[in-house]
Amino acid sequence: MPPRSPIPLPVVVREVPIELCSFLKFGGLTGTGGEAKQVISQGLVTLNGTVETQKRKQLVAGDQVAYDGKIIVVAV
Repeated sequence: MPPRSPIPLPVVVREVPIELCSFLKFGGLTGTGGEAKQVISQGLVTLNGTVETQKRKQLVAGDQVAYDGKIIVVAV
């Protein structure tokens, strides 16, 4: 049996769009904005299933971000 994929966790933001690096930090996947920018640059973050390397990529409600085995979803 394949391992279960993690259940996406909704993270409520005040307004959209929100930058990818800010959302990673706000959603608790990284400890700092600098760490968020670094892991994005290294190609370790996916947005809606595709590797995303744009730190300031604008996210909207429903976008799924995955890093380090966790998935968070933009919610408003």
